[in-house]
Amino acid sequence: MNNMLDWNDYKVALQIAEAGSLSKAAQMAGSSHPTMFRRINAVEAKLGVRLFDRLRTGYRPTAAGEEVVTVARQIAELTTETERRVGGRDLRPSGTVRVATTDALLFAVLTPMIAQFRQVEPEITLEVVVSNEISDLSLREADIAIRPARAPELHLVGRKLGVIRQAIYGKQSDHQDNGIQRELSEMPWVGPNRSMPYPELHAWMAKNGYDDRCVCRMNTLLGMHAAVRSGVGIAVLPTYLAEADTELVSLGASMDELSVDLWLLTHPDLRNTARVRAVLDYFAGPDLIATRLK
Repeated sequence: MNNMLDWNDYKVALQIAEAGSLSKAAQMAGSSHPTMFRRINAVEAKLGVRLFDRLRTGYRPTAAGEEVVTVARQIAELTTETERRVGGRDLRPSGTVRVATTDALLFAVLTPMIAQFRQVEPEITLEVVVSNEISDLSLREADIAIRPARAPELHLVGRKLGVIRQAIYGKQSDHQDNGIQRELSEMPWVGPNRSMPYPELHAWMAKNGYDDRCVCRMNTLLGMHAAVRSGVGIAVLPTYLAEADTELVSLGASMDELSVDLWLLTHPDLRNTARVRAVLDYFAGPDLIATRLK
């Protein structure tokens, strides 16, 4: 019997440790709970030690498990670094490029540009990862990120594409010819929930007392936008998303304190890869995105 661990053994231990449970680890790995259960049992059988304590709240690494997980993280970092460096030697503008962005940016700004990109670089497949969380480019969750940021991480390179401006919007039919203009503090609000990574809006809502007026909270801007269109309440939305919507009406000028820069970012090891360079050059084209943000 071979008692030596291979990378797949280390990987399953790392997945469970980071997920905290078998079901979540299986979901992240695209596997099933029984399969993940068999795999970790097989790893423990190889070593002859228990790597995780099975608790009601989830799986917690034992002392031996911590050692295996630490080595697994080192292997993962070395593997992804090697992939980045080898990938950087690619000279052909073809293959797959993973682009991470937010749902609102994809919906209102990027999708038409992706259609045009297909005409420019037909040999490159864009794999778009939509998330309102910050994607980790160092671990290859994405090759490129197009996302709002006050300041990008120091280990990434890129350029600012423009400024995302924000304003308050309501449903058009609810805010026209209604006689007396109600105060914003008296209206129902749609706001971000706690899981939405938008600290500036959270702080602004709390400072102005609008947090207490929230009748609905969302973890996506598209969700907030849909709620406003349906008349649930008013909300702060990016102007690039709301200004073109005839169902909505602006309830005031854009707010500079909530403006945020839009960045195009990648990892230094990937910026000279032909396929990644082609995508970077396209989306960084002369005011291509900036004009869509106005």
